Amino acid sequence: MINMTLKKVFLLFFTTVLLANNLLAQKGVLAPKPLFEDPVYNGAADPVIIWNKNEKKWFMFYTNRRANAKGTDGVTWVHGTRIGIAESTDGANWKYRDTANIQYRPVAAYTHWAPDVFEDKGTYHMFLTYVPGIFGDWAHPRDIIHLKSHDLLNWSYVSTLKLASDRVIDATVFQLPDRNWRIWYNNERDSKSIYYADSKDLEHWELKGKAVGDQGGEGPKVFKWKNKYWMLVDNWKGMSFYHSDNLSSWTKQSNRILEFAGKGKDDQAIGGHADVIVSGDRAYIYYFTHPERLTKPFKDSPGTRRSLIQVAELHYNNGEITVNRDQPVFIQLDSKQVNKRK
Repeated sequence: MINMTLKKVFLLFFTTVLLANNLLAQKGVLAPKPLFEDPVYNGAADPVIIWNKNEKKWFMFYTNRRANAKGTDGVTWVHGTRIGIAESTDGANWKYRDTANIQYRPVAAYTHWAPDVFEDKGTYHMFLTYVPGIFGDWAHPRDIIHLKSHDLLNWSYVSTLKLASDRVIDATVFQLPDRNWRIWYNNERDSKSIYYADSKDLEHWELKGKAVGDQGGEGPKVFKWKNKYWMLVDNWKGMSFYHSDNLSSWTKQSNRILEFAGKGKDDQAIGGHADVIVSGDRAYIYYFTHPERLTKPFKDSPGTRRSLIQVAELHYNNGEITVNRDQPVFIQLDSKQVNKRK
């Protein structure tokens, strides 16, 4: 009996030491699951991450859906939204900061969705979806607007982009090798295909046409990793990756990611509309999910409206990107690397 007890104690001690050594061997800060929940409306979605040079912190901008708001019939709870801001010193532990002071409100009732935020030559730029009202259905105009800031908190209006239709959403912007800029966005008038346009100065845009249209999708995100350009698109049944050598011709990889349920807390539903942060050789996907939408169809309620942010590390194998949402995520971000848009 004593020998059996000693064996159990030794086994427990050995396992604990092995686990501790494994954790120490990991590089970065262990991220919690879920990563972040909005304390105001409980509806964080569409995240984008950027380094605040002035405050020496990471900022997360996100669509602040009004999941717990009362008297919001139809999809009014997805409208009337402002852009939330969370902050972090390590990219793993986040706390709510405020809403972005976006100085573009031409009508009293307005909607702000899906920001893309980046820095260029000391100025922060935001390309934001603007909807002129609060509506109970989806059949209304929406534009993409350009804003500037010097502190990531206060944003001044620059222009409204003239794009392919009167219903465009979800911008992502990337600098081309020739130093010009390219924007990709969802053209809802064309079966929610991904379109693009080019600019020399981020203010005047030349329409180029369709980039990806094999299936409907939204929330495109373009980035460079493993000597390839990648576009991530949310298909509402997991997300698809496309890769390119020239940022013009895109090839779809065979497998989607974040399509199947995870085992972690509040991570059993599909992942959607994400940001990808590349830091050195590693890449992380910050995505949102509706943790109580576990069956289809689901009943509309504050629970099924609730959304939050999760994170996972991407892996590159045999030319394709994969992710295991159940693996522990150790965040290690280099502020000198991750803001690059070229």
